[in-house]
Amino acid sequence: LLLAATSTIVAIIGGVGIGLLSAVKRFSIWDNLCMFLALIGLSTPAFYLGLMLMLVVCVKLQWLPITPQSTALILPTVTLSSRSLATIARMTRSSTLEILGQDYIQTARAQGFSKRKVIFGCALKNAMNAIVTVAGLQFGLLIGGAVITEKVFGWPGLGDLIVTSIKARDFQVVQSAILVIAASFVVVNLIVDLLYAVINPRIKLS
Repeated sequence: LLLAATSTIVAIIGGVGIGLLSAVKRFSIWDNLCMFLALIGLSTPAFYLGLMLMLVVCVKLQWLPITPQSTALILPTVTLSSRSLATIARMTRSSTLEILGQDYIQTARAQGFSKRKVIFGCALKNAMNAIVTVAGLQFGLLIGGAVITEKVFGWPGLGDLIVTSIKARDFQVVQSAILVIAASFVVVNLIVDLLYAVINPRIKLS
C-alpha cells in the first residue's frame, strides 16, 4: 500500500503537469519532448529501469547505498510510477485538448478570462473525471502488479508474497492475497465513483 500510494501520487502530479504542458504547447518542441518521454515510460520494462536507476544513482553517483530497501522508497517509487505517469500524461493531454476545442472555452476567452483561468478553471476542471478514472485504475494495478519492482529492490510487498507463496505451494496465502487485490479494485472503483460527484456537482444532481 505504501509503495502503491507513493507511486500513484508521483504519477498524478507528474502526469497531470506533463500532460497540461503538452496540451498548452501543442505541436511545439515541448509537446514532442513530453510525448517522447511518455512513450519511453510506457515502453521501458520495470526491471530494466530499476536496474539502471540502481546502477546510475547507487553505483555511479553513490547518492544512495545499494542494499535492500536502503533507497528509502525513492527508486522503487520512480520505477513503479513511470508507466502510470506516462498513461496519466497522455490522458491529460488528450482530454485537455478536447475540452480546449469546445465552444464555451472560446466564449471564456472572448469574455477576457486569463489564460491561467481558462486552463485550470475550465479545461483542467472538466478533464478531471477522465484523469481520476485513469489514476484510480492505475492505483489498483499498482497494488498487485508491483512484483517485478519488489523483486528488483528487495521490497516485501504483496506481489512478492504471492510469488513466494506459489513457490512454496501455500495456496491459502495465494488465495488470500488475490482476494485482497480484488477487493482493492472494488474499493478504488467505489472511491472514484464518489469523487465524480465531488469534482462535478452536476453528476450528483443527476
